[in-house]
Amino acid sequence: MGQEETLHVILSCYFMGHHVLLEDYPGTGKTTLAKQLGAHIQEVNAKRVQFTPDLLPSDLTGVNIFDPRERDFLFQRGPLFCDILLADELNRAAPRTQSALLEAMAEQQVTIEGTTYPLSPSFFVIATQNPADFHGTYQLPEAQLDRFGLQCSLGYLSPELERGVLDRQLDVTTVREDAPERFQLSAEDFALIQATMRGVHLSAELRDYLVRLVVATRNDS
Repeated sequence: MGQEETLHVILSCYFMGHHVLLEDYPGTGKTTLAKQLGAHIQEVNAKRVQFTPDLLPSDLTGVNIFDPRERDFLFQRGPLFCDILLADELNRAAPRTQSALLEAMAEQQVTIEGTTYPLSPSFFVIATQNPADFHGTYQLPEAQLDRFGLQCSLGYLSPELERGVLDRQLDVTTVREDAPERFQLSAEDFALIQATMRGVHLSAELRDYLVRLVVATRNDS
């Protein structure tokens, strides 16, 4: 409720193949928004990982396990092998664990002991993080932030909308996993929207302006 503009921006990022980082205080609906995004898109494999200080990189990417019957190591895939990944409270994990996402987010693949495994072509990370002044958080490195196409904040709702959220909780206490059919998006719809967005005309003058804007706002400028 009250996050229509933010939701539109996040969906635009999703269709363009960019990842999203949501930063805000606990209780503003970051996790709920991410879970509902996965619930409203059909035929996708959505997974959620709660990042904690003891989470290891192999907990995300997967690990080779020895099978005594086959007398060989078998790769046990981790939660990165999905279409939509909710990385909840990303900055609570140590930087070493955060780095496990770098290759996956940039190249849609993971490398385990010299073997490269491709991820879903529509692999999308929607990560949440608590403010840096919270206890038990790690600052995300620049290389990690560079993997996100958008960073935004939900913010607190107005008193009227807060009352609406409270009224809803009188009847519904959990997030609905079954999305109404009129809001669902199929895999074919997703592909069509992506193709349409790639076909949007971008004039040479606008491209030049974007380059000048980037150059003018660099840290070393």
